[in-house]
Amino acid sequence: MKILLITKQVPFPPNSGYPIVVYNTIKGLLRFGADITLFSLNPSKARVDVDDIYDPIFNQIKYHTYNLDTEVNVWSAFFNIFTNDSYNVSRYYTDEAATRLENILKENVFDVIQFEGLFVVPYLDVVKANSRAKLIYRAHNIEFTMWERLANSEGFFPRRKYLAFLTQRLKAYETDQINRFHHIFAISEPDRQSILMFGCEIPISVFPVALDLDKYIVDKSKTSFPTLFHLGAMDWRPNQEGLEWFLDEIWPDIEKLNKDLRFYIAGKNMQKHFFDYDSDNLIVEGEVFDAVDFMNSKAIMIVPLISGTGMRVKIIEGMAMKKCIIATPTAAEGINCKHGYDILIANSADEFYRSILQCIINPKLWDEIGENAHKTVRRDHEINDSATRMLEVYNDLVRI
Repeated sequence: MKILLITKQVPFPPNSGYPIVVYNTIKGLLRFGADITLFSLNPSKARVDVDDIYDPIFNQIKYHTYNLDTEVNVWSAFFNIFTNDSYNVSRYYTDEAATRLENILKENVFDVIQFEGLFVVPYLDVVKANSRAKLIYRAHNIEFTMWERLANSEGFFPRRKYLAFLTQRLKAYETDQINRFHHIFAISEPDRQSILMFGCEIPISVFPVALDLDKYIVDKSKTSFPTLFHLGAMDWRPNQEGLEWFLDEIWPDIEKLNKDLRFYIAGKNMQKHFFDYDSDNLIVEGEVFDAVDFMNSKAIMIVPLISGTGMRVKIIEGMAMKKCIIATPTAAEGINCKHGYDILIANSADEFYRSILQCIINPKLWDEIGENAHKTVRRDHEINDSATRMLEVYNDLVRI
């Protein structure tokens, strides 16, 4: 099975949500003998020097990258208003990248071409013109829903209006594209339902985030209690606004619970203003070298997301590490988990406070929830199971 994956960024190293999902897709498919070619856009904001990638998985695939600048430009954003294009998406398209992709398609025959997310869909026309492969769109998020939530939460009126404008353009583009593929992969059941409501007429399968569980080695002897932690990519706005809400509205009261309680904040591209929160009890670490080691050393995972769609990869990783996770309903959306069994759901600042207090005064609670979380991940998010099902879909498509 010859597969071409088209991605909006280089999925090496797998150090945040999108790269982890794509990386584990590649890793799982390789285990079952797939022949994989990767064409990755390499945007300036997430630029990777391919020569610095030292990963055995990378050495097993054929790869192509194209460097491009996706930074928001005031003038291009202004002139985009007078077009029918979605500015969010159009920033990822260049004629030069399309030509590079066209050359790859002319030199190779693929069975399946998989578009990893909405931002590479602008290259669909060049793929259709140069390949007879079966085409799959993988919806990592319902992109316009995330922007809709951001617009609704924006307090500054002119910015709120502009975000609403971007949302409408993005929604029109996202819904117009869904029936142009042979199959769609949704990352969660709620996302599948949303796509169906867009008028989708092609088959949809749900493929949750998959993990190689052998990587997540749990060592509870390293866990310090009581400790809270937050881990996530801090250049993603939903993570920023959720953490700001927690630090401003909840943390001051939590900090008074126990003089020994520590809250650790980590993640790549930590924004400067978060370091202003740093104190004796609140430690802002920035990017950590080893996420597994970091999670092993902490007890309770805090995920205070108030916008965003898709599936939170860091929650799945935390569950794999047997962590008790306290999360908003938005953060846990799409994950097959149950409040009080394998996660704690907090709808408000008061519920966060009470959940954290429960865990501190009853260590058995957070330990049991972490153990149950691990069972859930083994049931729903195992890499080999996901790869096997994905290949079954590919084979069925190719036979048509």
